[in-house]
Amino acid sequence: MRDLLPPAVAVAVAGSADWAGTLLPAERACLGERAVPGRRRDFTAGRVCARRALAGLGVPPAPVPSAPDRSPVWPPGVVGTITHTRDYCAAAVARAADLRSVGMDAERRRELNPGVRRKVCLPEEEAELARLPVGVPWPTLLFSVKETVYKAWWPVVGTWLDFHDARVTLDPDAGTFTARIAPARLATAPAPDPPSSIDGRFTIDADLVRSAAVLVPR
Repeated sequence: MRDLLPPAVAVAVAGSADWAGTLLPAERACLGERAVPGRRRDFTAGRVCARRALAGLGVPPAPVPSAPDRSPVWPPGVVGTITHTRDYCAAAVARAADLRSVGMDAERRRELNPGVRRKVCLPEEEAELARLPVGVPWPTLLFSVKETVYKAWWPVVGTWLDFHDARVTLDPDAGTFTARIAPARLATAPAPDPPSSIDGRFTIDADLVRSAAVLVPR
């Protein structure tokens, strides 16, 4: 993830010990006592990474609890994001004075379920994916990119963004993407001057599909 984000962002990726790390009291309260082992494991790794990323930014140690929608609640003056998939977790943070938001997502390299694919990909996107080199899970990348776009959009605008609300164009040679937000979604956004497009970067290796984006201050 470090290579996909600008220098203003501090990134931490989970090591083997982080999945069973220590939660702070405010974090444990958000997780609850009835959380299933998988949820507890992912949440723990995410919070350990988040606090390590904050330290890399020079922010004093602080808990990272959850909002009712499960999004991380960062310390004042900080923006950030957390992603986790099977056996991979990362957190990224930046100072709000430098960036409006940070979004990133990681997925295991695999074929996307046909039902999920229909929910994620617009017809125009499907047509473009059909022209890309075979043997690459492009629909999974599109899923990851749209998750990243939502994570960058939500802290700034504060409204839901459906998969079909973002029209993504990929540049496989450059490893970049542009997501254009649907005019209807922009028209109903409660925030002034919502971002009409979000640019980011992606990478695909033998195991993971990753994407990341930031929104800079106006």
